[in-house]
Amino acid sequence: MSSITIQKKLSSLYTVIRQSLKGEEHDYTQGNLRTAVILLAIPMVLEMSMESVFALVDIYFVSHLGKHATSVVGLTESVITIIYSLAMGISMAATAMVARRIGEKDPEAAARSGAQAILLAVGITLLISIPGFIYAGEILRLLGAEEDAIQTGGNYTRIMMGGSQVIMLLFLINGIFRGAGDAMMAMRSLWLANLCNIILCPILIRGWGPIPAMGVTGAALATTFGRGAGVIYQVYHLFKHDNTAKIRLRHFMPDWKLIRTVISIALPGVLQFLIGSGSWIVLASLVVQTGQSEASAGYQIAIRVVMFFILPAWGMSNAAATLVGQNLGAKNPSRAEESVKLAAKYNAIFMLLVSVIFLLLAEPIVSFFTQDPQVTHYAILAMRVIATGYVFYGLGMVMMNAFNGAGDTRTPTIINLFGFWGIQIPLAYFLAKTLAMGPLGVFIAIPVAETVITLTAWYLFRKGKWKKTKI
Repeated sequence: MSSITIQKKLSSLYTVIRQSLKGEEHDYTQGNLRTAVILLAIPMVLEMSMESVFALVDIYFVSHLGKHATSVVGLTESVITIIYSLAMGISMAATAMVARRIGEKDPEAAARSGAQAILLAVGITLLISIPGFIYAGEILRLLGAEEDAIQTGGNYTRIMMGGSQVIMLLFLINGIFRGAGDAMMAMRSLWLANLCNIILCPILIRGWGPIPAMGVTGAALATTFGRGAGVIYQVYHLFKHDNTAKIRLRHFMPDWKLIRTVISIALPGVLQFLIGSGSWIVLASLVVQTGQSEASAGYQIAIRVVMFFILPAWGMSNAAATLVGQNLGAKNPSRAEESVKLAAKYNAIFMLLVSVIFLLLAEPIVSFFTQDPQVTHYAILAMRVIATGYVFYGLGMVMMNAFNGAGDTRTPTIINLFGFWGIQIPLAYFLAKTLAMGPLGVFIAIPVAETVITLTAWYLFRKGKWKKTKI
């Protein structure tokens, strides 16, 4: 390849990257598919990268507060994943519906779909956040937390559960932006939320000037305030005249037929993530039961590091979901399928590189978060075992989001039920308790189940029934 050809390719790539970061409107239903994937993927990957930094910042400061603080944060996150599941399920429905309507060139219908999803989400979250705030201590006891851990971090759980509305809205409104193809706006709002958290975490945890040190409670306040700032930014731009979906106050008038449609798509999506979240709660409980707080703390550090690399890959899968939705709306299923294959290829390459990093550099990475030898041992062990399935994670999340982007949330729900509850939990229990392998048995069950899930998703994707989904 000549130097002139290389220069042209680099110049073309630079132009696409600049266009993507500027957030310009683009018709993703026509033109070069590789360009469309890159335009969407760059802000979505950057968005999820900041969410990865968010998770690491939290665990960095909290891990220095001791094993009980780290353990209670991890257990709380296991419960908060239920909120994440609801948020992602409803967001998934909003993304699919908005993307389909945008592909059909009907922005008014797209705006109505997004607004009705917001109404539904706010009502559901209130039903969870209030009892979660009241019964925070009981929730931690149910998960097997030690009394010292509950005394140390009970307020953390109470604040996180009570402030779960901002988690819901942050995910959901970003789902609306993504469905409309406005990935840059979604990125900016999450960056703002996470930057606020990064700034507030050390101030509220350690104290600064007149602000007293609040320990792990400060971490919860920083997270909630940061996400709240992101939601305020989202709402402002949601109503701006140049917003792609063009949501207005009139769109929030209850439309029960449309709400039922949102529920019909969201319910399997919520179940899809609840199934996965429930599995992770069981795994976290098995780890703390068989290895106590040291194993739990090490596992939570490992999971945060794992998520640091998985979330950018999730950004690529979000790009695939938007492309699927918009191209099915434009009656171009072959382009939708090709976009998924291209995104899966990019994700697999990225996750292969991450696997190598984890296998070779697990020890120096973990040492950044803890010096406790027992916690370090479990964290390194978890990272290396989980890394063996990373390529499958990358492929699987693109396949699953392809179904979701098409509005076929039922198929990945069934796959998750089979993979997590039919394979992961029984295998983890058998290895950890029956064979007395302890936390190692739990770690092994994770890549085994994810590999089965990916192979199943790939088979069903190739069958192509998702292309005929009507929403």
